[in-house]
This record gives sequence, structure tokens and C-alpha cells, in this order.
Amino acid sequence: MAKDPMRVLVTGAAGQIGYALVPMIARGVMLGADQPVILHMLDIPPAAEALNGVKMELVDAAFPLLKGVVATTDVVEACTGVNVAVMVGGFPRKEGMERKDVMSKNVSIYKAQASALEAHAAPNCKVLVVANPANTNALILKEFAPSIPEKNVTCLTRLDHNRALGQISERLSVQVSDVKNVIIWGNHSSTQYPDVNHATVKTSTGEKPVRELVADDEWLNGEFITTVQQRGAAIIKARKLSSALSAASSACDHIRDWVLGTPEGTFVSMGVYSDGSYGVPSGLIYSFPVTCSGGEWKIVQGLPIDEFSRKKLDATAQELSEEKTLAYSCLE
Repeated sequence: MAKDPMRVLVTGAAGQIGYALVPMIARGVMLGADQPVILHMLDIPPAAEALNGVKMELVDAAFPLLKGVVATTDVVEACTGVNVAVMVGGFPRKEGMERKDVMSKNVSIYKAQASALEAHAAPNCKVLVVANPANTNALILKEFAPSIPEKNVTCLTRLDHNRALGQISERLSVQVSDVKNVIIWGNHSSTQYPDVNHATVKTSTGEKPVRELVADDEWLNGEFITTVQQRGAAIIKARKLSSALSAASSACDHIRDWVLGTPEGTFVSMGVYSDGSYGVPSGLIYSFPVTCSGGEWKIVQGLPIDEFSRKKLDATAQELSEEKTLAYSCLE
């Protein structure tokens, strides 16, 4: 029996990431090859003409799963009835700008969009914040949409997770699909901690620890970490534009695993509301290793944390606490 369409909101839909993301959603990459979708695309009034052009292209592509397109600059119309909200729109960070420079601009954007989602989205709407500073934007959204369950507000660190998988795959000359269980801890920023201590690679003789196969702790504790942390900046330097294709693909991965579940024995990284696990202060949106089943995520518990990792987890939590204080000061 055919499924009812799901309504998926993409904010900032006329931008780079939005342009890469909407065809992926329409093709079934995000919610599955048997799930019809109605796309809700929101952007600011100066982008209205470009947004209409994206709508024209979606019509022209004749996606079988795409059952309708709403393209609007009205936040209420955009949020009405949506089951999934991917918040890509935000005040963009330009080369040389500090994350903190964009904080106050984004606080006002996310406050307004939170109110519209709370009033008009479908019950149990799942929210993914992509726009930076993603963790703190998600926290602001959660604060101003109190009736949306905190477990339904997440931010994107799957891009960093996938970057870490890619670096290990390249280093070992193995298929990226054979690498699993890297972890991104903390903030989607340069303080994030890409952790391979629990990661494995599928080999002809079974699963082997990444650390054992790489056999170079200096690289894993140094260059590997900084490469993943600074990959976004490296792409801006190379393209003169920020990551779009990889961000869109990772957003699809995040929602797909959340809705459809993670494979047995595999965990992924999601920015979620901290409950105090691993000594991380509660009340932050922090990236943890999670498994997903039945449309719910759960933090993986009981992983041993060595002294090197402990310092990294604490440092990124400290930055998030400072961002939270700064964001709240913008509200006063």
C-alpha cells in the first residue's frame, strides 16, 4: 500500500546547500525509495526569484516521489504541517569571520523560526539544524519551541563524522563503507573531537580496530584530528564557497538513520540534547555517538574514555557553554 507523503521543510532552500539538498530529498535519498514527499522551501524575500527557479527545476526533473512543492518567503506557510524540518538558512559566515560574529544574527532568525514551527508543524516534527553555529542555533530553537520535545531537536555533526570516515578510508586505502563507529564529540566547530578509539574496519579476517590498522598514534592524535576539525575551512579556501554537496548528503544521512534506524552494531554522530552522559553538562546540544531505532535516537553508553579524550570532550563542552552564555546575552 502506498505511503502518505511526508512534508519536508528546507529553509535557505535557494542557497548552495539547499540547491544540493532538495533533489536528494525528492529522489528518496533522505526518507527512502518508497516514501513520497512534499517539499516546503523557505527563503528570504531577496531570494524569492531564485527560489522560484529551484521550484521550476524540481518540476522539470519529474521526480516520481515528489508529490508537491511549496516555495515561499512566508515562515508560517513554510512550517505548516511539516514532519521533518531541515534548517539550512542562517546568517552566513564569511571567510575571516569568527563564529561569534554571526551569533546575534542567528539568534533572532532561530527565535522566529522556532515560534513558527511550534505553532504550525506536524506533531512529533523532527528538526535538524545545519546553519552555523549549528549546536547553539539548535539550542535557541529548542528554547523557543518548548512544546517540541527536546529529543526532536538535533544539529548536524554527521558531516564531520563522514569526513572522519573519509580520512580513515583514504589513509588505509579501504572502502569507506568498511569503516564504522568513528565518533564526533561536542561542537560542530574546530574544537570538535573526532575519536577513532572505538572505530573498526571490516577486513577479510573480520573487524579490526582502526588504531591497530593505522598503527600511527601520532597521526591519529594529531594531523587526523586537525584535518577533520578544519576541513570546512579547507573547502572554503579551495572552492571560495563553503561545503554544500557534502553537507546536503550528510543531512540526508542524519535524517535517514534517525527515521529508518542505524544498522545493527553501528553508531553514528548526532548533535543532541545532553542528559549528562559522559560527564557532559546537561542543557547543551552536544554531539554524541548514537544508535537509532523506531524513529528515536539513543546515546551509546559505557564507552571507555581515556585521559587524552577526556580533555578533548571537556574543551569542546567548555566552548559550547560559552556559546550558550553568549547566545542568551543576545536575547537580553
